[in-house]
Amino acid sequence: MKKIGLLSDTHSYLDDRILHHLRGCDEIWHAGDFGNAAVVEALEALAPLRGVYGNIDGRDVRLSQPLVQSFELEGLQVLMTHIGGYPGHYSPAGRALVEQHRPGLFISGHSHILKVMPDKARHLLHLNPGAAGRHGFHKVRTLLLFEVEGGKVQQLQAVELGARTEK
Repeated sequence: MKKIGLLSDTHSYLDDRILHHLRGCDEIWHAGDFGNAAVVEALEALAPLRGVYGNIDGRDVRLSQPLVQSFELEGLQVLMTHIGGYPGHYSPAGRALVEQHRPGLFISGHSHILKVMPDKARHLLHLNPGAAGRHGFHKVRTLLLFEVEGGKVQQLQAVELGARTEK
C-alpha cells in the first residue's frame, strides 16, 4: 500500500497547507504547471516525486519533468500528463495516450477543476486534482490524497486548501 498526494497547477506557489497535507505521503504526484524548479525541489524534499511539466513550465522544470509519465505502482497502471481532458472530452493527445498505454488510472491537470470520474468504456479512473496554486480562475485550491493497493485507488479524499485569494 502506498499513500499518494496528488496536486497540480501550483504556478510557483506552495504554502504550509499544501505541505501539511503532503507530509507522510509515500509519493507525491504533480500533474503539471509547477511554475518553477523551486516547487519541484520543495516537493522532492518531502517525498519521492513523480511529475509532468505543464504548458506554463519553463526549461528549468522541463529538464527534470517529462511531458508524460507512464508507470506501474502496486499493480495499478498509471498514466499522467498535464493536458489530457477527461472521459467523454479527452484532448486528441490525451485520447491517443490512453489508447496507447491502457491505464487503470489516468491523471491530468490544466483545467483547475477537480474531477474524479470513471471511464467505464476504457475501464479506468480519471483524476484531476484541481489547482493548488493561487493563479487562475478557480475559487478554492484543492489537492487529492489516496492510497494505491492491489491495483486500485482507495481511501480517496479531496482536500480543500482555502480560497484562491487567501494569503
